[in-house]
Amino acid sequence: MFFRKRSSFSEQDLDSVLTACLAGEAQAQRTLFRQFYSYAKSVCLRYAASAEEAEEVLNDSFLKVFQRLHQYDRAYAFKGWLRAIVINTAISYHRKYHKLDTVAGLEAGMDATFDESVVDRIAAEEILAMVQQLPPSHRTVFSLHVVDGYSLREIADMLESNEATIRSQFMRARRRLQEMIRAAHPDFRPREALESAPVFTLN
Repeated sequence: MFFRKRSSFSEQDLDSVLTACLAGEAQAQRTLFRQFYSYAKSVCLRYAASAEEAEEVLNDSFLKVFQRLHQYDRAYAFKGWLRAIVINTAISYHRKYHKLDTVAGLEAGMDATFDESVVDRIAAEEILAMVQQLPPSHRTVFSLHVVDGYSLREIADMLESNEATIRSQFMRARRRLQEMIRAAHPDFRPREALESAPVFTLN
């Protein structure tokens, strides 16, 4: 009679799952992947041009998670550590497959305001769909700045660019999103800044 080997971890205990992953247990790795799949996928979708691209970034991210798990400090939240890996992986993917827009300088005469009620009345999924339609460089800069809270200077360093270029990409992205929102919801009137919209926080 054969007996199934008992797991050395509890699915309800993240610490034990991580310990088992470090020991190379495939079942624990599958458990960790399943538990954080939806969260990591939501981050990937903000940077990817399609669901297929998001899956590539997601798979690469989890590969790095398992390769670098020994570097994770358990004094900090695992979700935050995972998020950083996913974002960095998305940036690496962006550098490899998409050319950065090198046009520097600000867009003259850009309308940078929107009524706050606009974003309150639009579903997060609709906003995300619009963000995915942006050019790769604009989408990445917008997501890093608005969703993940990085400063334009930090983004410039991360993307190995200059701050003027990053600022231009952000403002172009914001203007394009405003145009898409106006087209989809012509009854909205510009008033408050789009970048302050809480709807973009999809944690």
